Order: sequence, then C-alpha cells, then structure tokens
Amino acid sequence: MKTDRYRVKPGKKVQLGAWNTDDDGGLTKEDAPALGARLSEELAEWQERLFAEGKQALLIVLQARDAGGKDGVVKKVIGDFNPNGVRIANFKVPTEEEAAHDFLWRIHAQVPRKGMVGVFNRSHYEDVLVTRVYGMIDRKGAKARLEHIRNFEALLAGTGTRILKFYLHVSPEEQKERLQARLDEPGKHWKFNPGDLKDREHWDEFTAAYEEALTTSTDDAPWYVIPADRKWYRDLVIGQIILDTLRDMNPQYPSIDFDPKEVRIR
Repeated sequence: MKTDRYRVKPGKKVQLGAWNTDDDGGLTKEDAPALGARLSEELAEWQERLFAEGKQALLIVLQARDAGGKDGVVKKVIGDFNPNGVRIANFKVPTEEEAAHDFLWRIHAQVPRKGMVGVFNRSHYEDVLVTRVYGMIDRKGAKARLEHIRNFEALLAGTGTRILKFYLHVSPEEQKERLQARLDEPGKHWKFNPGDLKDREHWDEFTAAYEEALTTSTDDAPWYVIPADRKWYRDLVIGQIILDTLRDMNPQYPSIDFDPKEVRIR
C-alpha cells in the first residue's frame, strides 16, 4: 500500500479542501479483513522487537475533529500491540497545576520511554487549535507556540524517539452522521458532548488552525493527512505507516550470552 501521498511535505502550505476525505486507495471494504490481519501480525512482531531492544521509542500523535475517529484508531490499530509496551495519554483542559507551567510541561512528562510506543489521543496541538479558535491566544501567539513545538519535537527525534503525526481528515457530512449516531444509539449517548456542536459551528476556523498546525511537518516528525470517512481504510493506512516506520527503525532483539541448545530445563 502506497502511503506517501498522505504525507505533508516539509515547508508546504496545506489546504485541507484539496485533500480527499473518502479515498479508498483502490481497495474495497471486503479487502480489509485479510489486509488488516497481516498488518496486525507484523505490527505485533515489530513492537515486540522495539520493547525488547529498549533503545528507541515511537510517539504516535492523533488529532482530529470531534467524531474523527481517534478512539477507533486506538482500538483497531494500537490494539494490536502488547499493552505492556504502550502508553496512551489524552490531553484535555489543563489543570490548575498544568496551567501554572509552560504549555509543553505536561506533554513532556508523557513522552514514551525507550522501548515504548506512546500514543497521544489529542496532543500538544490542542494548545494551538482550541486556544486559537476561541481567542485564548492570537495568531502571533499561535505561531510562537508552533515554533516551540518544532523545537520540542526536534529534541525528541534527536534523542531516539520517532514521531508520527496523524490528522484524521473527516468531511462535515460524515461528522454529522457520526454525531447523529451518538444521539440515536443509547449505547453511544455517553460519547456525545453538546460542546461538539459549538466546535462544528467554527468549522472554517478550525480548518485554518489545522492548516497552520500542519506546517510543523518535518522529516523527523511528519504529518499525515489521513482520509477518515471510511473507517476501515483509515485503519489500514495508519497501520501501514506505523509498520513501515517500525521496519525503518529496525529494532533488534538483544544478544544473549548463552547457547540455548546447551540449556537443559529439568
């Protein structure tokens, strides 16, 4: 599966309206189970290598509009990993203690240690999205924060952490259907937040904020704009990108100082 077309090139200005939300890559939903099973098996193998080696880390950043599919990705893709080697963090409104520090203080504490996969289900980018749209910071403040984020991610990359950033690109029509489903199905009522409708009213403002956030795509911390209207395809693409990245990291099982053939278990 070719995924490079979803990668944001460094220095490129992004116009989200030009990116397809319902791409299927020439596949069908019927293709997904077999492809997904292969990905699951390989992802589990490479994550075990990463954990055993203990010298590198992988940070996966998930950003999306409400009902964009972040939780689905965690369940369907990250769920293939051994939980012992995964740490998931979710950044909401800062606590009083967190707000008393710089905006990246709480983020750095959740960065994965060597051997681990870290998942940010919402991330440090919330501090240049929600804050920008609702006037908590102005554009100058947002640009300053984006520069701090670039430097922060460069620090992580330079000290052994690979970074993958996924923007789950969903259409307003698909978002409407998903929000409505949360109202129609009793088992999903808990997932509905009336505040989501307020954010929906600011669709264009969030689009502009996301487009600026995506300018932080670099070779070491690339952004991918993932077509997210088709959940099955979204999961396949993200799984493939993570797999390709782990292969490139090429973690190795640690060497041993004994000959397994000479060990006798009594």
